[in-house]
Amino acid sequence: MASHSIAVLLCVTILAASVSASVSATNRKVGIYELKRDDISANFTNWGATIISLLLPDRHGKLADVVLGYDSVKDYMNDTSYVGSIVGRVANRIGDAQFKLNGTLYKLVANEEKNMLHGMWQNRFSNVVWKVKRHHNKGPSPYIIFTYRSFDGEQGFPVDLLVTVTYSLIGDKQLSVSMKAIALNKPTPVSLAQHIYWNIGGHNSGDILSNEILIFGSHFTPVDSYHIPTGEIASVKGTPYDFLKPHAVGRKIHMLDHGYDINYALDGDSGVKLMPAALVYDKKSGRVLQLWTNAPGMQFYTSNFLKDVKGKGGFVYQPHAALCLETQGFPDAVNHPKFPSTIVSPGKPYSHQMLFKFSTKSPSA
Repeated sequence: MASHSIAVLLCVTILAASVSASVSATNRKVGIYELKRDDISANFTNWGATIISLLLPDRHGKLADVVLGYDSVKDYMNDTSYVGSIVGRVANRIGDAQFKLNGTLYKLVANEEKNMLHGMWQNRFSNVVWKVKRHHNKGPSPYIIFTYRSFDGEQGFPVDLLVTVTYSLIGDKQLSVSMKAIALNKPTPVSLAQHIYWNIGGHNSGDILSNEILIFGSHFTPVDSYHIPTGEIASVKGTPYDFLKPHAVGRKIHMLDHGYDINYALDGDSGVKLMPAALVYDKKSGRVLQLWTNAPGMQFYTSNFLKDVKGKGGFVYQPHAALCLETQGFPDAVNHPKFPSTIVSPGKPYSHQMLFKFSTKSPSA
């Protein structure tokens, strides 16, 4: 454990050194910020409001970093996989990179063939410097608050938008993520997501195909060849997307082209109340991740297109090195009136909550 702590300290030192000369166009400095509570700790950067590490004990008390990432902030600045960052204004895909709102057609910047994915490369929320509004690393609930003002016309979306993301360590091994947004003068689409790449066996432990997962979604949104929803909300029964009972991620992955990359319509009533979204168990380490959210959907993605990506400590990430559990509004909801609305107005602010609960269990439990 001592050698692991030295490695983590070295990683943070490298990160801190790398950001000392990193300044945004608005002269806002990029930094590294720690949260620590009992035997778990996390590090963040205001580049993309990104989580860069999360140390958790296994069933024997041995610590490991369970999120994929890089050794320098420069690597995050060059990242194209949204590793650990906040994505928006609208996460996931918008078909034909356009939508109509209140009679006005808005044309966006396509960045995935003819569609938009997670916002354009410049000024996407994962690729800007956020303001650190508050950082408190003492007491029972350490937290950090990031804010960003998205200007009218950014990425092609209307209206100035004030965005706040709060990370906090609470309770017994719990990470809370709260995303809020206020539209200043008229309606606009908003659907943020946290794009953590999870490997609860340890970021350098290999693939996640043996992880067992339970997803609290009895329906999903089928997509076309461009990964744009068809508008249907279909049952998972009889498909590779059925995780209503826990089983290994890799059990049916061979039935898909590359792996999982699909939105689930989560069971329960979304909105204010938190509801269970997913449960992941790694048998080797004994770590368990439970995810709760108030969002209507969750994109389950198995890092299908990571290939030869040099990560922390020189470890090279390959396809299926992690899984993403991106709670969100439904993809392309702006073009599907039957999907839950992602439109935010001045009198109706956006509020998206995620709660990750971590624990361990023995193989026989």
